[in-house]
Amino acid sequence: MAATTVDGDTVAAFRRDGAVCVRRVADDAEVALLRDGVERNLADPSPRFLDASAEGDAGRFVEDFCNWDRIPEYTRFIGGSRAPAVAAELMGADTVRLFHDHVLVKEPGTSTPTPWHQDQPYYNVDGQQTCSMWLVLDPVPERSSLTFVAGSHRGPWLLPRTFKDAQARWFPEGSLADLPDIDGDLARDPGSHRLLRWALEPGDAVFFSMLTLHSAGGVDGPHRRRAYSLRFLGDDVTHAPRPWRTSPDFPGLEEELPVGAPMDHPRFPVVWDHGRPGSLRI
Repeated sequence: MAATTVDGDTVAAFRRDGAVCVRRVADDAEVALLRDGVERNLADPSPRFLDASAEGDAGRFVEDFCNWDRIPEYTRFIGGSRAPAVAAELMGADTVRLFHDHVLVKEPGTSTPTPWHQDQPYYNVDGQQTCSMWLVLDPVPERSSLTFVAGSHRGPWLLPRTFKDAQARWFPEGSLADLPDIDGDLARDPGSHRLLRWALEPGDAVFFSMLTLHSAGGVDGPHRRRAYSLRFLGDDVTHAPRPWRTSPDFPGLEEELPVGAPMDHPRFPVVWDHGRPGSLRI
């Protein structure tokens, strides 16, 4: 496993802003491995596969979840990547578990943006030590990259809604604060929110808290935008079963893992443990 290269300034920025860019998380061989994995995944999608394309969009946006244990290229990448160690440093965690993986592909001409949202309200976990990695397999210009609201990871939790029709299918309407009108705020006052966004090359990644508000633009160039995301859980994260279907869902987990229990379950393997060599358990 490659040594980590996260310096103190990057760790401080992650904890202050809720999102950072880390260059060359994956080398050329790992990028090629993940590209092969994505093609295998698209040819054999899981039951969680989702076509998130907007009606009438000239392009196509597809996603799939939780394939790390059935797509061998994903398994090999996670087992040999420095990504879990980077997440451990950023979170300040002694032990890091894999929550799930997520592949996102926007074909050229996909104009529909991904709306502003936080990730954690869609999930079945509570805790502060969370970290998502969004690693790109194609060049991504700044306009098509993820955009973050700096500092928004400090809360509050905001009401999760469906991306296509803004329905409250998770927490009941009114039970959480609604998402602010970030784009409207910026149109009225460009200084109302501090935004973070980076142009990325294959192998670069952004790491962000699962509570950091973020969105993404469309893809207007000639290239696909393939991204491979890993969600990591730190020491303080516990199970929070929901009475609704989470995204992604883990059927039957509430029967095996009590509410408030650490995420100690084979579905969420330890991928980093005190930085000890050989601690990856994929």
